[in-house]
Amino acid sequence: MTRNQLLKKIKFSPDDFADIESAVKNAEKKTQGEIAVALTAESASYALWEVMSSLFTSLVLFCCMIPLSDQIYAWLGTKFWDLQPWYLSVFFVIVCTIVTILLYILYNIPFIDRIVIPSGAKHAAVTNRAMRWFAESGVYSTEKNCGVLIFVSYFEREVRIVADKGISSKISNDLWNLIADEMTENLSKGNLKEAYIDAIEKCGNLLAENFPVDQNPAMNKKDELYNGLVVLEEERWV
Repeated sequence: MTRNQLLKKIKFSPDDFADIESAVKNAEKKTQGEIAVALTAESASYALWEVMSSLFTSLVLFCCMIPLSDQIYAWLGTKFWDLQPWYLSVFFVIVCTIVTILLYILYNIPFIDRIVIPSGAKHAAVTNRAMRWFAESGVYSTEKNCGVLIFVSYFEREVRIVADKGISSKISNDLWNLIADEMTENLSKGNLKEAYIDAIEKCGNLLAENFPVDQNPAMNKKDELYNGLVVLEEERWV
């Protein structure tokens, strides 16, 4: 799934993007922490898994055809006058090639693709992509190390909430995982914008409890991260 396909699927209006940005700004008013939100169509291309699955299925088909070689050869004899033994090998190659191509196309259909790709591979890909964006977007380098990333990978239907070291020293990862699980549940109901806003509010409240704004106006933090939802470009690596 590409970025453009994702944007068409979620059908976000400019107002929806504005509402999420507003939720981030409101949450950050109560805390020294910074919240970044991101969405990606998928965390990896998974092409290798799709190719491997197609080849494996074709291999199974080839193994099933081997015992039927005599019958297939006899059938080929009805189609060609000057039948040669090597025609059978060519027939197997053509059939397996066509099946592999068709299966590759089939395995790229999202709901089938989710079944073909191992859950462990998807889980690892989402974690790696979230950590990459955590670094690339600068969430890790805020002045007080109080950045939090809310990351959603749409294809895998997984959520990661990544907190910087300044936050992790005070707030258990279990609390972030709980918010991520609740967000995943909301996403499963098709409420993408509401899921983001709810998670942003909960993250903001948790940050406000542990990192409240400084009472001295001169010490108030500056807005270091982009507040809006970032929709990432599709990944090209496996």
